[in-house]
Amino acid sequence: MDKTLQRKEIEIEKSLDDLSRYLDGLFRIPGTGWRFGLDALIGLIPNVGDTLTFVPSMYILFSGVRYGVPKITLLRMALNIAIDYLVGMIPFIGDAFDFVWRSNKKNMELIRTRATGHGRGTRSDYLFIFGLIGGLFLLLIASITASGFILYWVFTSRPLL
Repeated sequence: MDKTLQRKEIEIEKSLDDLSRYLDGLFRIPGTGWRFGLDALIGLIPNVGDTLTFVPSMYILFSGVRYGVPKITLLRMALNIAIDYLVGMIPFIGDAFDFVWRSNKKNMELIRTRATGHGRGTRSDYLFIFGLIGGLFLLLIASITASGFILYWVFTSRPLL
């Protein structure tokens, strides 16, 4: 096969691979090829579960800078996390979605295939990633605030009947 058509893959540190596996592929459903991880299990706790698994996902995103992933790929990784978080917040639908959408696994594959090498992040890459992480944390705070308002409204409103 032509060398220009081959996908290059960067070797990733084992701890980062392990984190992704714990979050998205730790358990296997017997008799099937389906795997799920702690992200899906912890996500069963409304709002709290998705918020707790948000932090390790940020670490994987930040690691993309250390491996020299291009900014457009970092943006795609952040979008994977945002989709996982936003859809995961929807009761029942989000729980089922967490078993299928493995954002951490997708992000590790993006790092593995698009990275230029360990320790290759530039100053502008770090500024860009801090902006992305800041935006994702604003999303997190907004969703927690909205959930608080909804809960307040539910518990203080008059009964409908």
